[in-house]
Amino acid sequence: MKTIAAGEFKARCLTLMEDVRSTREPLVITKRGKPVAKLVPADDDKDDFIGRLEGVFRVVGDVESPMDGWESS
Repeated sequence: MKTIAAGEFKARCLTLMEDVRSTREPLVITKRGKPVAKLVPADDDKDDFIGRLEGVFRVVGDVESPMDGWESS
C-alpha cells in the first residue's frame, strides 16, 4: 500500500484520487510519519436486478413457447 505525506497529498489531491480510482489501490495519508487517513476506491454499487445473472447461466432453446405435455394441477 502506498503512503504519502499530507502536504504532498494536498498539492496533488485530484491526480491522486484519479490514480486510486483507476488502479483500485488504497493510499495512506500520513502526518509527521504517522497514518491519519486512507483513501480507498469507491465501491461500484451495481444493485440492478435486471442483468444480475448475466454470464452465470445460459438459456438454451425457446423459453417463450408453451411446452408440449406440460399440465398444471
